[in-house]
Amino acid sequence: MPKLYTSSIPFKHGMLPVSDGHWLYYEQSGNPNGIPVLFIHGGPGAGLSDDYTRMFDTSIYHIIAYEQRGCGRSTPFASLAHNTTAHLLADITILREHLQIPKWIIFGGSWGATLGLLAAINEPQTVKGLILRGVFLGRQQDIEWYICPHGGAAQMYPEHYETFVQDIPPLTEASDICDAFFELFNQKNKFYKANALRSWYGWEDRISRIQHPYGDPLYNYNLHQIASLAMLECHYLKHHCFIEENFILENVYKIAHIPGYIVHGRYDMICKIESSYTLQLLWPNSQLTIVPDAGHSTSEPSIAFSLKMATDTMAKLFNN
Repeated sequence: MPKLYTSSIPFKHGMLPVSDGHWLYYEQSGNPNGIPVLFIHGGPGAGLSDDYTRMFDTSIYHIIAYEQRGCGRSTPFASLAHNTTAHLLADITILREHLQIPKWIIFGGSWGATLGLLAAINEPQTVKGLILRGVFLGRQQDIEWYICPHGGAAQMYPEHYETFVQDIPPLTEASDICDAFFELFNQKNKFYKANALRSWYGWEDRISRIQHPYGDPLYNYNLHQIASLAMLECHYLKHHCFIEENFILENVYKIAHIPGYIVHGRYDMICKIESSYTLQLLWPNSQLTIVPDAGHSTSEPSIAFSLKMATDTMAKLFNN
C-alpha cells in the first residue's frame, strides 16, 4: 500500500479564549497560503494525535487543528461546565473568524464527523467541502449500538462488553448506563474512579480496530489520556449529544451543494456503517468509500490511505 505523507511540524500554535473561561489549543501546519482545512478530532474528548497531518499534502493544504473544550491542551482540562454541542460549534466559528478564513474544507472522523456535519449545516456558506470518516449521527440507535448490551458492538465483542460494564448494575438503557458510569467517574475513591475511566476507554479502544498490534490498549495509556475521553464521551452520550433526534439527516439538504467524501470501515463497531450509507443516500453530492478490511480507527492503514486519497481528490477540486 502506498505511504502516507510525512508528519508536519506546526508553523504556529496558540491558545484562543472562547467563552465561559474556556481556552482552546490550536495549531497550523502545512502551507499558510494553501487550501484551508479544519481538522476536527473525535471523542468527544480524544484530543489530537501526533500524526494527523499525514493524510494531507502539506504543500497544498493549510491545516488548522484544535483541541475541543476540556481535552488535550485546552483548558480547563476535562471540564464538563459549559461544554455542549452548541458551545463546540460556536468555538469553531470563533476559531475561523480569529484566523480570518472565510471558507474552508472540514475534515472529521467519528465525533469529529458529527461536529463537521453540524458546523456545515449551521454555516454552509463557510464550507468548501467535507471529508468524513466513520460517521456518527448522534441518533438514539447510534448510541445504543455503541454502549448497550443489545447493540451491535456488544453482540460482536461480548467478552469486552462484559469487562466494560463489570462495575455497574445490569442495565439495558443507554441513559442508565451513562448515569451509572457518571456516578463512578465522580466518586471520591480515586482507585475506583480510575478503574471506571479505564473501563470506558478500554471498551472503545478494544473495539476500534480489527487488530491491536501493541497488545491490550487498557494498559498502554496513562490516566490523563483516558480521563478526558471517558468523561466527555459519557457526558455527551448521557445528553443525547445535545442534538435533536435525527437532526443531521433531516437537515442534510442544507449542504446538498457541498461536495463530500465519506470513508467508513466495513467492520466499524463504534459507528455503524448504516449511518454513512444513509447519509450518502440523502446527500447526492457525496461519495462513500467502504473500506473492506478495516474497523473504525485511522490507525488502520487502509482507513488512513482512503482518507489520504480523499484529501488528494478534494485538493484537485479546489487547487485551481
